[in-house]
Amino acid sequence: MTDAVSLFDPNDPERIATEPLREDIRLLGRVLGDIIAEQSGKHIFDLVEHARTESFRVRRSEIDRAELADFFANVGVDEAIPVVRAFCQFLLLANLAEDIHTERRRRVHVQAGEAAPDSTLAATWRKLDETPPEAERVAAALVGALVAPVITAHPTETRRRSVFEAQGRITELMRYLDRTALDESEREETVAELRRHVTALWQTAITRLSRVRIQDEIEMGLRYYQASLLEMIPKLNLAVDRELRERWPDARPASAEPIVRPGSWIGGDRDGNPNIDASVVVRASHRATAVVLEHYLNELVLLQDELAMSRRLVAVSDAVAQLAAQAGPSSEWRADEPYRQALYRLRARLSASALYLLGGPVEHSSDPEGAPPYATPEEFLVDLDALDASLREHHGTMLADGRLAVLREAVATFGFHLQSLDLRQNSEVHEQVVAELLSWAGACRDYAELAEDEKVRLLTAELSTRRPLIGPHAVFSEVAAKELGINRAAATIIRALGPAAIPNYIISMCTSVSDMLEVLLLLKEAGIYDPGSPDEPPTCPMNVVPLFETIEDLRQSATTLVATLEVPLYRELVAGKGMLQEVMLGYSDSNKDGGYLAANWALYRAELDLVEAARATGIRLRLFHGRGGTVGRGGGPSYSAILAQPPGAVAGSLRLTEQGEIIAAKYAEPRRAYRNLEILVAATLEASLLDVEGLGEEAEEVYALFDDLAERARVAYSALVHETPGFVEYFLASTPVSEIGALNIGSRPASRKPTASIRDLRAIPWVLAWSQSRVMLPGWYGVGTAFEEWAGDDPAKLGKLRELNERWPFFRAVLSNLAQVLAKSDLGLAARYAELVPDVSVREQVFGAIQDEHARTLKMHAAITGTNDLLADNAALKRSVYNRFPYLEPLNHLQVEFLRRYRAGDQSERVRLGIHLTMNGLATALRNSG
Repeated sequence: MTDAVSLFDPNDPERIATEPLREDIRLLGRVLGDIIAEQSGKHIFDLVEHARTESFRVRRSEIDRAELADFFANVGVDEAIPVVRAFCQFLLLANLAEDIHTERRRRVHVQAGEAAPDSTLAATWRKLDETPPEAERVAAALVGALVAPVITAHPTETRRRSVFEAQGRITELMRYLDRTALDESEREETVAELRRHVTALWQTAITRLSRVRIQDEIEMGLRYYQASLLEMIPKLNLAVDRELRERWPDARPASAEPIVRPGSWIGGDRDGNPNIDASVVVRASHRATAVVLEHYLNELVLLQDELAMSRRLVAVSDAVAQLAAQAGPSSEWRADEPYRQALYRLRARLSASALYLLGGPVEHSSDPEGAPPYATPEEFLVDLDALDASLREHHGTMLADGRLAVLREAVATFGFHLQSLDLRQNSEVHEQVVAELLSWAGACRDYAELAEDEKVRLLTAELSTRRPLIGPHAVFSEVAAKELGINRAAATIIRALGPAAIPNYIISMCTSVSDMLEVLLLLKEAGIYDPGSPDEPPTCPMNVVPLFETIEDLRQSATTLVATLEVPLYRELVAGKGMLQEVMLGYSDSNKDGGYLAANWALYRAELDLVEAARATGIRLRLFHGRGGTVGRGGGPSYSAILAQPPGAVAGSLRLTEQGEIIAAKYAEPRRAYRNLEILVAATLEASLLDVEGLGEEAEEVYALFDDLAERARVAYSALVHETPGFVEYFLASTPVSEIGALNIGSRPASRKPTASIRDLRAIPWVLAWSQSRVMLPGWYGVGTAFEEWAGDDPAKLGKLRELNERWPFFRAVLSNLAQVLAKSDLGLAARYAELVPDVSVREQVFGAIQDEHARTLKMHAAITGTNDLLADNAALKRSVYNRFPYLEPLNHLQVEFLRRYRAGDQSERVRLGIHLTMNGLATALRNSG
């Protein structure tokens, strides 16, 4: 079958518009090629060129793929490693070129005066102005409005800081070449500088020698704040706040919190990660505080440079004069510059805060000179507000609207904690620890054996009293001691930095009321939950957040939530939080459990049920979407994904995980970061304030249809994944999943438990392994069967599906993401991986089923959408696929060869490195592989 995405008309206007992109790629490729020849020799350069040209010949069907595979089978490992590195580096550079081209095209459209496209805030404001929502709806949506990207660790996002920084320098040079009118000598000088940085990149190892530690992952997560988020989030919040207040001043009070407030799981998510203990939680919190205080101190230094106004020329407010008078001796030579003196005072107090919170100075700290630390970020903000008010009173409004305004917004957004760190653990661990506590205290000898209603009664009784279960001489298991230590550390952090520092406790595999109450009992023992008294309700600064992951748990999610809210003590707790209850939905395990269509529909149905439960119980529901980068884990374009949520599911607030290569693609650079944050806010506002579902009175009929389709897809998926004898053997042999764990990729084990069960395997390696082998099975398997069984060739039924694709955002997103995955799949390459399966009968049965379903899914997608072009609705991805996929070919062939050698007994450091590098290169190229 012809690959539809490779048919690219050279006279197409889109191709003409992308010529600058190809020029950038040619320049970067030429520079890299010269460096490879210079650094590694002509022989390696010739190998790389041969691999490149032969890969393009494969795409043009001029040679059989087996010829290229045979070529790589005869390449020695010491020659293969630099070839892999060459393609990895080129694909990384191609990513930069594509990102710059996206900026370029956006600039061209703006300069041409075209209307702002969907997913921009300008388009959102236009839509809201054209169809103004009712004031009551706006007010309800803006109560507690929140957009929170939550950064999580991922095994393929392990780039070293030096690589990260080299990318940034190369990006800026390419921008400079693109935007600046240079004469020949200036261009030559700039290209020479580009060569220097690409040389440094070539000489820098992409991966680490040792396993990534949780400390490394903490630093990698914080890197994006330093690169872009500390600057861009406050700027976006200011812009959004200004527009909201202009349109709905009564719905946006002055005290409202900034809308974009980021979070993190790195250092708090210990579900299946034994490497996280109390010291890691403290480290994650302290490092975040250090990063944000360093940023504030640097901004104060820059403000001192800007606000050099003289007393002889401008007056200042009494508040600023008082701050200036309190500045230490080191500012006396600035006696004529009151703003600078006041800023000395602010720096001294903030430096004292760093000493108090962290035990030592941070970068840009000054001598505190005896100044008291700020007890809270609100105290710091009071002083900044005084500077702002004084400037506005004395002809300095333009100065107040600059760096100072952004700093004030940053403090309101980040506080002293920078990001909200979530804690997460599996419900089974909670039950084990609670059972130990109750047994030690003599409250219950065998808690785990109690019926659910007995557990709830016992837990409710314990949560109603301040009596502790832990005595000073209590001795517990290693697991229990670690969990109790983490909670005590969290309590200390909350006391120092406030509730926003650790606001949520997420329960993985939550299935019952007792799962919810067990967490409260553990928080009570740490001093975080307070049972209150007959005159005072219970309080807890942390939110207890159930995570519903499997399809069955999603189906029962609303029932579990309602049952929990029927416990008077828990409902009182929620009432104390303004009736806000957060619920997390797991995309990864539901997909692994039932396949792509069944999981997506189970999530949609769960959201409908949860929205109805929220209405019935009077709570405000906030949904937290546990999406991975790849479609098999809930990934895909954020804008369409958010608009595809059912009515009432967004309601002004949204939290979603960001992980893997997606983090770097979105947030590694300021302009891209702003654009991607803008997308999240625009979609959240539209989903909250406009009617985007569009099903009307037909909704129930359509829901019933998708109940049927989802079940058909689940049955087909389960028949392969859960019921086919030998499937696990096939998966382990035909993908690099075993090597993901064996090669120390990432800080956590590949499985929750030491078993070979698919159910126990973590979702990241499950999806990552299939993407590396180019099957992409989690993103499509079972869908073709579902559509074919229901519709077949029936024109009326196919017409129904076509109509729904036209007008229902959910179904359109499902099909669009499905097409994206199919476009990135390549069963010709997958067949090479299948050859690694030693049992021929297993290989033929499983791979045969995969081939049949793949063809069936392609056929049904074309029948519904009316086109064989999988990427007809995604020109940017189509362009990317066309430009880069021949460069993936050598990486896949070499990965198969390395796996073959590794499994045959050659587990040398070089072979292990080759596997690791090919994984990294493929993940970089696919950009959403796990």
